[in-house]
Amino acid sequence: MVQTVEELEERLSRPRAALVEDLRKLDGDIVVLGAAGKMGPSLVRLATRAIQEAGTATKVTAVSRFSQPGSAEAMEAAGAHVVAADISDDHALRDLPDAPNVVFLVGAKFGSTGNEPAVWATNTYLPGRVAQRYADSRIVALSTGNVYPLTPTGSGGPTEEHPVGPVGDYAMSCLGRERIFTHFAARQQTQTALIRLNYAVEPRYGVLVDIARKVHAGEPVDLTTGYANVVWQGYANEVILRSLGYADVPPFLLNLTGPETVSVRSVAEQFARAFGTEAVYTGTESETALLSNAGRCHGLFSYPELPLAELIEITARWIQEGGPSLGKPTKFQVRDGQF
Repeated sequence: MVQTVEELEERLSRPRAALVEDLRKLDGDIVVLGAAGKMGPSLVRLATRAIQEAGTATKVTAVSRFSQPGSAEAMEAAGAHVVAADISDDHALRDLPDAPNVVFLVGAKFGSTGNEPAVWATNTYLPGRVAQRYADSRIVALSTGNVYPLTPTGSGGPTEEHPVGPVGDYAMSCLGRERIFTHFAARQQTQTALIRLNYAVEPRYGVLVDIARKVHAGEPVDLTTGYANVVWQGYANEVILRSLGYADVPPFLLNLTGPETVSVRSVAEQFARAFGTEAVYTGTESETALLSNAGRCHGLFSYPELPLAELIEITARWIQEGGPSLGKPTKFQVRDGQF
């Protein structure tokens, strides 16, 4: 059970044996673009720890603007090489180190409504520049399950073969990201993997935190979007890194989430029991939700090591003991694509 930030960071970056073995077989260094976002710091630490256990000379370079104080120093302490750069600047992008392996985590979501041109520039135009800069590399690019339409809650969610149907500018721009990377994969023969993630969780942010904080504060939980997918962030980072070995032309496409269709009402009730209170609700469950079927992911990379019940328990204790929050709600309840 994690109780401190230090324990959480250690648990998030603890590599499983399969990741160590995959990175032992990987040829060349890794560049992580967008390394200071919600997932980047733990992914960088996970990569450096796995490489240390693998005993190879692979170097991990973490690239970001590093606007948060101390984030660059923390990654350096973990063994990464740090490059502070705004890769939307062509000169900064050109000057980045070469590497056979690139992990692309850059994206814009919140605040997209009213700022659509900038969101498209980040989510669609910039991937093309990165694909050209790293034409001879393997690229694993983080995408989102938002490229799918809302689907019936009892369906298990779309597989990778399901037709896309993005709702709103954010989701459309993310599909644009996929289309651009796919275009350059074909044009340049750049081996690529596109990872459709929803939703990564850990005790400081995520769908479970959004629900738990409402219950803990006695505020109503909106049931309109009554179901969601969640996955432990440590597992999500592991899958992203291991997908370097699956990058291909045309791109390897993967839904990344947990195995359950999670009931918001059921989760709220579990948090209420943990907190010794009662959950309060507003709205009723719609017949559709944003869901994904991650059967391919689990077949290739096994199931997440932390099941849903343990994620709920960790989150409840974290909030009860006043653990810090990243203050970044997922807005998973949004149904009209307006973020």
